[in-house]
Amino acid sequence: MTRLLVTGAGGMLGRDLVAVLAARPDLKVTAATRADLDITDPTAVDAAVAGHDVVINAAAWTNVDGAETDEAAATAVNGAGPANLAAACATGGARLIQVSTDYVLAGDAHTPYPEDAPTAPINAYGRGKLVGEQAVARLLPDTGYVVRTAWLYGAHGPNFVATMLRLATQREHLDVVDDQHGQPTWSYALAERLVALADAAVAGSAAPGVYHGTCAGQTTWYGLARATFALAGLDPDRIRPTTSDRYPRPAARPAYSVLGHSRWAAAGLPPLPDWHTSLVDAFDSPAPPAPWKVA
Repeated sequence: MTRLLVTGAGGMLGRDLVAVLAARPDLKVTAATRADLDITDPTAVDAAVAGHDVVINAAAWTNVDGAETDEAAATAVNGAGPANLAAACATGGARLIQVSTDYVLAGDAHTPYPEDAPTAPINAYGRGKLVGEQAVARLLPDTGYVVRTAWLYGAHGPNFVATMLRLATQREHLDVVDDQHGQPTWSYALAERLVALADAAVAGSAAPGVYHGTCAGQTTWYGLARATFALAGLDPDRIRPTTSDRYPRPAARPAYSVLGHSRWAAAGLPPLPDWHTSLVDAFDSPAPPAPWKVA
């Protein structure tokens, strides 16, 4: 029986991973929340990883703007934490799946980034996540997997979809940026793909390295907001397009976060579905209860 450890099990993606894994009696799963395991503590990480065959690291510092004011703390979680996990996996012979981000890329392309595109983060959050990616590649060249995702939304944490529907109850019109391009990704669908990758890694059919875990297609935040309103039975014309310079943030945001997905086929796995199809699935999903169910 494969023994699998999920770190960050209390977060949005982590809780979806636990839900997906609950349907797998063939796996022995350990779910560790932040309270259970501080991944910046090497001793605690060594003890937690021991005896497991696969580790999926969903623990992360996710406050992008907060990383600008405390880069050291953000990098401790997003950089040193994965390094600790990779070192423990190297010692114990476990495979590691590290969840990363599109923010390790410059975001100035005009065609989807392939998995081997040069990295060039433009903010502190991206720099810290890149440290984590590099540690996995260095310490686990044969058993380390990095899955970059972006524009995540889901039932269990703050996210753009839930925010739009909350604001819909407070304002008649919402101005949303239409000059940032990306791939909205349902965290539950990503969790399913991460578990499939873990299976393929154990079976030896998935090569180590970088994979892109985002939905297919592309849109803007404005496009996502309109689609969200439409699915919620609200008037999409209440959403008005604007530009990023109207909403300055401490951390620079990439203008283009569209990722290519070619490595999934080599592992015998399908990529994630189109972003709009996945959004429809999220709205139709009966469980777990999501923020849009009560909007």
